[in-house]
Amino acid sequence: MESINEYFFAEAVTPLQLDYLLAHAWRHFGTYFFRYDNGLIPETEEFSQIIPLRINLERFEFSKSQRKILKKNEVFRTVFQEATITSTKKKLFNLHKQRFVHNTPENIYSFLSKNPAKYPTNTYEVAVYNKRKLIAVSFVDVAEFSFSSVYAMFDTTYYSYSLGIYTLLKEIEFAKTLGKKYLYLGYAFKASSFYDYKKNFSALEQFDWLKQQWSVFEK
Repeated sequence: MESINEYFFAEAVTPLQLDYLLAHAWRHFGTYFFRYDNGLIPETEEFSQIIPLRINLERFEFSKSQRKILKKNEVFRTVFQEATITSTKKKLFNLHKQRFVHNTPENIYSFLSKNPAKYPTNTYEVAVYNKRKLIAVSFVDVAEFSFSSVYAMFDTTYYSYSLGIYTLLKEIEFAKTLGKKYLYLGYAFKASSFYDYKKNFSALEQFDWLKQQWSVFEK
């Protein structure tokens, strides 16, 4: 099988079109859509097979540790709303990116358009506040039958609260509430990497590049 490395640009994608793209292992950052089956692991600079992952929400169950994270963060106010880019979020992004040693993103527009709620598709956010202070936010695309996680960032002084995992768990909650079938986690590597946290959810499915279909993920 030949290696897959494809991309295109789109200013507008409907919720149904996004479902189709996600089901065929496409991702996007802003108007840039892409899919590839092999990639370079930033930490080791070694190539590995890409594994697209999604959660089957009908079968998903929170683990004991995930419930603890949800409980611990009840002290904060969490809001699900249309995504916006503000100066506060830009500052949070710049604070959060300092935790990366490899593959450090340039700015928030590396992942989002300037008007993410409108184009190229419907993007929402999970915003977490400690009183009036924004301490975490994750961005998620809302398609007709699914959610797709885009990016998460948090104030690193709240590291013990596992805010990156927390916002993802809230995405799952909101997706289930809206009756969605899947939540797409994006790409992980077959080899061990920074993205292995995506492999720690129940009801996981992986995309088979050869068969072009999804199956139950097995570690």
